[in-house]
Amino acid sequence: MTTKELLYVEDALGHAQYLRTKCAEAAAQLRDPQLRACARELEQKQQELFQSFYGLL
Repeated sequence: MTTKELLYVEDALGHAQYLRTKCAEAAAQLRDPQLRACARELEQKQQELFQSFYGLL
């Protein structure tokens, strides 16, 4: 893996982690059960994306 590719993967990892955290924060604040479930689903998808990118290292 080139240095540029490694930097891209590291950047993608940071973005996925940030979005996962924001989705978790939103889910904790939402009162509507459907919206909360949607935020939790997005949080899970971001975690899966993080794992996919991490697997590239």
